[in-house]
Amino acid sequence: MKAKRFTEEQIIGILKQAEAGMKVVDLCRMHGVSDATFYTWRKKYGGMDVSDAKRLKQLEDENRKLKQMLAEALLDNKILKDVVSKKVVAPAARRHVVEYLRQSYSISERRACKLSCLDRSSFRYQPKPDKNTELRIRLRELAEQRRKFGSPRLHVLLQREGHQVNHKRIERLYREEGLSLRGKKRKKRLSHLRVVLDWPQQANEHWSMDFVSDSLWNGRRFRVLTIVDDLTKECPALEVDHSLPGLRVTRVLDRLASTRGLPKVITVDNGPEFISRAMDAWAYEKKVRLRFIQPGKPVQNAYIESFNGKLREECLNENVFIDLYDARKKIEAWRKDYNTFRPHSSLNNLTPEEFANSLPQQGQITNFQMAE
Repeated sequence: MKAKRFTEEQIIGILKQAEAGMKVVDLCRMHGVSDATFYTWRKKYGGMDVSDAKRLKQLEDENRKLKQMLAEALLDNKILKDVVSKKVVAPAARRHVVEYLRQSYSISERRACKLSCLDRSSFRYQPKPDKNTELRIRLRELAEQRRKFGSPRLHVLLQREGHQVNHKRIERLYREEGLSLRGKKRKKRLSHLRVVLDWPQQANEHWSMDFVSDSLWNGRRFRVLTIVDDLTKECPALEVDHSLPGLRVTRVLDRLASTRGLPKVITVDNGPEFISRAMDAWAYEKKVRLRFIQPGKPVQNAYIESFNGKLREECLNENVFIDLYDARKKIEAWRKDYNTFRPHSSLNNLTPEEFANSLPQQGQITNFQMAE
């Protein structure tokens, strides 16, 4: 601000001299001011003493500060309206907002940080180089190969490759890379008593069977006979065809009997293939007990229902089948991958084949509990 030549006390002194009878022209010549300046002084300070002038000056200073504060408040309000639509949660996002405000409104760094609720030290922080670049690349590659695997299973696959990292780091990188799967919104069902399923004591003792259906690219339907070992979670076979009657099911089981033997019990639903005469005669001849669940109670056959969900999500929904041969080839490749490579959460992240090999040949299983 430009300094004034005369203070309020000096101006009032000049006006007092004019009131005492001294001519205005002589006063202006004496003090080196124009007539217009003198009359401006008299209009503003006429009839005042020194204390009144000081009080007027204080009021003018306060008025100037209030106007400045109002202007700054209006500018702050405009700035906040400009950035209110932007989601600024992480410090990195707030840094971008601060830089945007400085460039757009020509305000200081301190003021921009205050409006963005960001500490100035956080704004000036220079992030260290990312040490997880290779891990991020490999995580994206595995997620692309296994699109239905979440971060826990991807963490197991990375550990197999020799990456000794904490699961919390994998979860953080998994979220930062935008790999999170879209969860299904499950409907709330009525509460009911939990069904405690039989716990087999040995491998190849208790199986479960069911059917899954899908379609080829031309719309023709086909069915898949699914079989799973309730203890090891192994899948002995997946039979694919347009029609799978009871006699065809018995032939599949006879083929498995020659390679790994037959179980004591097979849990099935009340489908026409399982209640057929061919199936009943086969079970009587082979001394295999067929345990039928109650109609409309798939929870009583939960092992195979869980397996069917994995088959549907990771194989059937992820592939397009040209013909029946193509369907058999892709489904069989998934079965081998499921048995030999895919980690199973209820088996302490072992594969079904690894878990089966770790079991004793005879005796009961005492130190393992199911997680499903």
